[in-house]
Amino acid sequence: MFKLKINRYLRKKLKEPLGDLLTGSQKEINFQLKKLISKKPKKIICVGDAVSRKFTKLGLPANIKIIDNKEMRKKVKPFAFNAETIFRVKNPKGTINLAAWQALKDALKKDEALIIIDGEEDLLALPAILSAPKGALIFYGQPKKGIVSIKVNKEKKLEAKKILDMMKIK
Repeated sequence: MFKLKINRYLRKKLKEPLGDLLTGSQKEINFQLKKLISKKPKKIICVGDAVSRKFTKLGLPANIKIIDNKEMRKKVKPFAFNAETIFRVKNPKGTINLAAWQALKDALKKDEALIIIDGEEDLLALPAILSAPKGALIFYGQPKKGIVSIKVNKEKKLEAKKILDMMKIK
């Protein structure tokens, strides 16, 4: 199966946020999230268990939640997420495979979807940027720092494409 694999250079580069880093106390981060969502983005995508759980606990809307039942590479107790459609796909660590990307594209056609990854979901923010409509918001956790917020626009799509073009095709 077609997949893209990360290399050492990109592994280092992707430790930097792809968007705005929301930091501060939990209360401050929650306030920032609510403020961003109040602007009614076209779609809201959460990549990662911690961010998806936070949105659910705060009652914040998300059209797509992408999880792997792990946080910082450690298994976590599965959380009860509600969604009209659930996709289950394999996506090995350090890769983006075609099935995961296709599930994301299919999920974007739904009002609400959950994508459960067998493997790792960390890199799926990149195809989310390319696949989501302009004006969408994508959120993912930046370990031990905060939450990254990406407003999808032409520049972010070009940045994501450039990164994906640097990945190895397997």
